[in-house]
Amino acid sequence: MKRVVVGLSGGVDSSVAAHLLIKEGYEVIGMFMRNWHDESVTLSDECPWIEDSNDALLVAQQLGIPFQVIDLSEAYKSRIVDYMFDEYQRGRTPNPDILCNREIKFDVFLEAAMKLGADFVATGHYCRKSDNKDGSYSLLAGIDKTKDQSYFLCQITQNQLSKALFPIGHLEKQEVRKIAMELNLVTAEKKDSQGLCFVGKISLPLFLQQQLKAKTGEIIEIPQELPQYELYNNLNATAKNISELAAPFIYTKDMGTVVGQHQGAYYYTIGQRKGLQIGGKPLPSFIIGVDTINNLIYTGQSELHNGLNKYALKIEINSINWLNNNVLFNKNNELSCRVRIRYRQPLQDAILLRVNGDVFILFSKKQKGVTPGQFAAWYQGDELVGSGVIEH
Repeated sequence: MKRVVVGLSGGVDSSVAAHLLIKEGYEVIGMFMRNWHDESVTLSDECPWIEDSNDALLVAQQLGIPFQVIDLSEAYKSRIVDYMFDEYQRGRTPNPDILCNREIKFDVFLEAAMKLGADFVATGHYCRKSDNKDGSYSLLAGIDKTKDQSYFLCQITQNQLSKALFPIGHLEKQEVRKIAMELNLVTAEKKDSQGLCFVGKISLPLFLQQQLKAKTGEIIEIPQELPQYELYNNLNATAKNISELAAPFIYTKDMGTVVGQHQGAYYYTIGQRKGLQIGGKPLPSFIIGVDTINNLIYTGQSELHNGLNKYALKIEINSINWLNNNVLFNKNNELSCRVRIRYRQPLQDAILLRVNGDVFILFSKKQKGVTPGQFAAWYQGDELVGSGVIEH
């Protein structure tokens, strides 16, 4: 009998995942990951870890499986929290959930499971895994397109995928709820968790203020038209000038008008609308640039502002992860694919380009809020074949 350690989060998805594995004949062990100890920055009414741990224990008791709590807070701090502080300090926007899957769930947690004699680890992710003829594995989107979580797994490796099971990836969310209700599981009607992976919903400013102190600075509004926008929009979309198409917009204070103040540039992200406290404008304001060196934030009115929308982006070459090594660039160093640059974004038609050792993504339509530090994931059909960090 194959042994599986399930990451029981105290939510309905992992609860049903454990049940389905038992039903399939696996020997199942439930394990709850405690990744966080500082409750001062956690919004306590939004899925506190103690409540989640208790719910996970109750589910394990209902299903009749062994259960234990594992404290991974030290690894979580060094691999995830420190990474978050570093990225925000640089004016970039990290995605801790993607790193949590690569560094914690399918690394440290997987290693702990293997010490218990496990053959696999399982999670409640809405995605699927399929076997390939050459012995490799493919990561596929979940059947429920409104819940598909393959994007969060875009950085795991073939070896990690080989040890992973996703028991609910073939189900719709409502089917998962129905199974939980039929079993009378305590998590059957529990709300989906939000916030940091296995931590809960945090107050980001409070969280960042642990290391990044508040620092008043100016908010500069940039007009809709600038010479650099005109150059960008007139470029032909070819591999020859892709580096120009993907180049970041550079702003200086004298390009715009002071419209307000902020408490620290590193608390904000490109594309952000809320929390700016800019009033009296005919259209909503969005952040289009973050300068942590000079502690300045640049904004533009309307989501159609030229500074908020781009045809192309550059991928950090060292961050690229191919889940399917059989997918190759053609003789022109191009790869047709569909891409998303944030969770739940509909897949966008695009071309992956390799130019002089660099990798770019060229979209058929402009993309709103291309954010350095976030991940771009590329798909062919339902399969997620690769990903990388957005450089600019």
